[in-house]
Amino acid sequence: MHIKNSSLLSRLSQSGLNDKEALIYLALLELGGGFPSRVAEYTGLNRSTVYKILLTLSVRGIINEVDNKNKLFYQIEHPQKLIRFNESKIKQAENSLDSLKNILPDIENLYSCFDNRPKITYYEKEEGLLQIYEEHISVNKPYEMLAWANANALRDFLPNNFFDKYIKKKEKIGITTRGILPDTEENRKFNSVRYEGIQDKILPKLKFVSEGYFPSSKLGEITIYGDKKVSIVNFAKDKMVGTVIEDEGIQKIMKMIFELSWNSTLVKE
Repeated sequence: MHIKNSSLLSRLSQSGLNDKEALIYLALLELGGGFPSRVAEYTGLNRSTVYKILLTLSVRGIINEVDNKNKLFYQIEHPQKLIRFNESKIKQAENSLDSLKNILPDIENLYSCFDNRPKITYYEKEEGLLQIYEEHISVNKPYEMLAWANANALRDFLPNNFFDKYIKKKEKIGITTRGILPDTEENRKFNSVRYEGIQDKILPKLKFVSEGYFPSSKLGEITIYGDKKVSIVNFAKDKMVGTVIEDEGIQKIMKMIFELSWNSTLVKE
């Protein structure tokens, strides 16, 4: 690139032209005009890009093209044309804004019809599922987390350092937990192993159910958290996916189902 006025180039890029348009405009200014091949050589841009931008600037009235021996020669128009071009953009933007303001009530009416739809977000692979667990502790106020879970799945999936930070953040925020787990020796030891040194009020309150009633827990878990969210994760290696549903009504239903589970005769301390 042979541009001499680099400071002017950066200012042109802030004056209604994108970087390549500003480069070509300044090249024509420094050269006093030029054929596309010369402009390409001067700017270091490829010819097809130069042709397209020269055509765009010509249509805007910022530069003009002259037939010189059956070849198109380009030169800039009076610099005042840049001012007029930007003024026209401002006018167009103002007209667009006025039009939008006029139709906004109609748009809002349509939007309100769907405003109560649940927000559903999908996550994939290990990094996606870790984002879900980060979401559990992104609520900066105490709440009670409810979950159908499995210590084996958590142990195999969550890195130790991640889970340690997860627990510490729960303690800092004041997130309490109730969980229903398969009745296994490892799950029975879950609190003493993973929550060692954590204040008693943060220790999860756990109940257990026979593995025969809870086979899907080997693959994933369901967590009710925050003000109105429910996360569902599948830890299976070939189907590692997760979903977060954000909806107050759905969360209330899931809480009701959890309480029914919690108070069921099938679960035990």
